[in-house]
Amino acid sequence: MYSNNYAAGMLLRIDSTSTEPLFAQLAGQVRAAVARGELGVGERLPGARELAGSLDINLHTVLRAYQELRDEGLIELRRGRGAVVTAAPQDNAELHAAIGELVRVSRSLGIAPQTTTALVKEALR
Repeated sequence: MYSNNYAAGMLLRIDSTSTEPLFAQLAGQVRAAVARGELGVGERLPGARELAGSLDINLHTVLRAYQELRDEGLIELRRGRGAVVTAAPQDNAELHAAIGELVRVSRSLGIAPQTTTALVKEALR
């Protein structure tokens, strides 16, 4: 089951049936939005309470995602102002092309998306 929130020009979607933790889903979507240039420096993310309420998840789940992004230097948490993007998107054209090729090969071999994702995560360790 999916929960959605349209925030800061991007759609945040939570899949409660996924094996990936909810905080990791949120953090990953914010990272991807910054990498794609959908979120820029100075843009505000929804407040943790607001986002938790709209996605019907625990406040601490959102806070954990935001803290992870803060620890990476991607966002800054400002008391009373929420989370603000602090890192500029990089030019990821080469990476996007490689990912596109990976997806093409994975599909042509009939490999499940979850398996491809697991293989990529393992390779990144």
